[in-house]
Amino acid sequence: MAVLVVTGTGTEVGKTVTTAAVAAAAVGAGRSVAVLKAAQTGVGPDEPGDAQEVARLAGGVTVDELARYPEPLAPATAALRAGRAPVRPREIAEAAAKLAAGHDLVLVEGAGGLLVRFDAAGGTLADAAELLAAPVLVVASAGLGTLNTTELTARELRGRNLDLLGLVIGSWPGTPDLASRCNVADLPEVAGAPLLGAVPAGAGALAPADFRTAAPGWLAPRLFGTWDADGFRERAARH
Repeated sequence: MAVLVVTGTGTEVGKTVTTAAVAAAAVGAGRSVAVLKAAQTGVGPDEPGDAQEVARLAGGVTVDELARYPEPLAPATAALRAGRAPVRPREIAEAAAKLAAGHDLVLVEGAGGLLVRFDAAGGTLADAAELLAAPVLVVASAGLGTLNTTELTARELRGRNLDLLGLVIGSWPGTPDLASRCNVADLPEVAGAPLLGAVPAGAGALAPADFRTAAPGWLAPRLFGTWDADGFRERAARH
């Protein structure tokens, strides 16, 4: 797995913190890691973006950002309104392949969900994943409504013959409600892919050293961690 594409089922599902957790776990396992943010929106030129947040939390990673647009919109719309060139799927794939030549693992973080448009031609993160022939990690929310968006994302990936590596719950609440507890079992069922982790809500607020120490415990061995899916599911059911 030289390149892993990280997408969400929507916005604000914990995609950046999950990316940071995977990066931290991989670095802790002795891997060299690069993080590519395809397009950053809603951030000023001198403000830290998602890639910089991953580097702050994970430490020891190379970061690259292909484009930045000031308004918090889908990349295609943000680029158009800013009068700037969009990022196209082939550019994402080429940048990821270049980083992969010098790193054990490249994490490509998208913007929002899988089919958010990057350019006027309708290019998406899914198109970039196809060009890379890379597996995709889907970050999902925990609560009510997540089953529909997760299954739609999984169906799109399968329809493109892309490898859905698995799911990570991007923000697991400290006191999960009934829907969240049931979704621990239902998410892998509707996606047809394993649950590979659960990142605690508020994890991004941890001190970086604490984040790096804790990150492997949130992720399954497939993502360089020690998290036990069966044990987590049993604890959720008993909650």
